[in-house]
Amino acid sequence: MDRIIRKFCNGVETVAAVLIACVTLLIVASAIGRYVFASPVPDAFDISRLLLGACIMWGFAVVGYRGGHISVDLFTLGLPDGARRWIEVFAWTVLLFFVILLAWKMQARVGNAMRGNETTFDLRLPVWPLLGLIWLGAVASIGTVCARIFMLATGRADIEGGTDDASIDRSMGQ
Repeated sequence: MDRIIRKFCNGVETVAAVLIACVTLLIVASAIGRYVFASPVPDAFDISRLLLGACIMWGFAVVGYRGGHISVDLFTLGLPDGARRWIEVFAWTVLLFFVILLAWKMQARVGNAMRGNETTFDLRLPVWPLLGLIWLGAVASIGTVCARIFMLATGRADIEGGTDDASIDRSMGQ
């Protein structure tokens, strides 16, 4: 099970990396086009902002599994490890609720853009595929947050930090 989760999360990380590379290339190409050739890439703003939204959601999916976000544990620091672990599980479950809400609302946004034939400004490209990519990032976040909850509840993840591959290997007896 751990290997499946790890492969899924590695795939999510790859998607996030490819998206950020696309955003970077698009912005650089548009800037060069604007300042060297006096002609920016058409729809670079619309496409880059939508791709950046996808980068954020897919990056959030990675954080959902790794647990690499900034946190302050003033209340739980003095508690026993078992209590701290279940407080973490509860906190991640609350996060899961909000991620599910975000995915649900994002799915509605994709549907509205599709039905309304929403397009970009210059080239009139439909925006729903890029919004769908953002929605898929939210769905991936649901999967990674569920994986994080599972890892915390079964003791396969550290309470304080993220799930690193070494701690997974130790829990599997390797």
